[in-house]
Amino acid sequence: MNENATQFLTLARREVLRFVRRPYNTFLPPIITNALYFSVFGVILGSRIGEIAGVSYLQFVLPGLVVLGAISDSFENASFTIFHGRWNDYIQAVLTSPMSNRSMVAAYVSASALRGIVTSLLIVGVGLIFTSVPVANPVYLVSFLLVITTLFGGLGIIGGLWASDFDYLTVMNQFILRPLVFFGAVFYSLEVLPAFWRNVSLLNPMVYMVNGVRYGMIGVTEIDPNTSLAVLTGTTVVVLSIDYVLFRRGYGLAE
Repeated sequence: MNENATQFLTLARREVLRFVRRPYNTFLPPIITNALYFSVFGVILGSRIGEIAGVSYLQFVLPGLVVLGAISDSFENASFTIFHGRWNDYIQAVLTSPMSNRSMVAAYVSASALRGIVTSLLIVGVGLIFTSVPVANPVYLVSFLLVITTLFGGLGIIGGLWASDFDYLTVMNQFILRPLVFFGAVFYSLEVLPAFWRNVSLLNPMVYMVNGVRYGMIGVTEIDPNTSLAVLTGTTVVVLSIDYVLFRRGYGLAE
């Protein structure tokens, strides 16, 4: 194993252990929250709504809830660890090590993406209590989840470098990301919207993520999954490149 790989694995392991050792703070909240979502939207309202696109309402909303959990936790993990490291100055220990900027970014993003994927699996596990969970297109499902969690891990790094207070992190996650997901066709089909609002919804990037994961799980989508995956992959590459440039320039790292 070469030196770069050892450095990457060391930092990634530390970041993974950071959230694994606090399961009550990292994994229990999404389990409880999604159990409530499934109970209200799936059981109570779902029985009244019936089927959408040939599947039960609960199966229809499940992919959106998976996306919500995945992006929230991957973004939160990266943004918190970067900002907390800046706040308490222990990130300097990483910056002064012989580790390359590329390895640093890769380690932080990988750990954050892993947390997002674990959260996704937990949400699916909760969903299994209420309904069957089909996987119509596993390759698309895995591809979209990997790209989405990596993308928001990268965005979390930018947020952690930009934030000047813990409140900034809360605002980004709770008042920007989550509302975008809720208006990203999680609980409804785009077909029920008037033409104007459907076109407006297509400006929301979360629509493409939700539909991509939905296609992977239940085989239903209102947007071409190949185009969505290509655009999201390109965006992820751009975001990771920005992360690398910010680390190389020391943006937000050196006061």
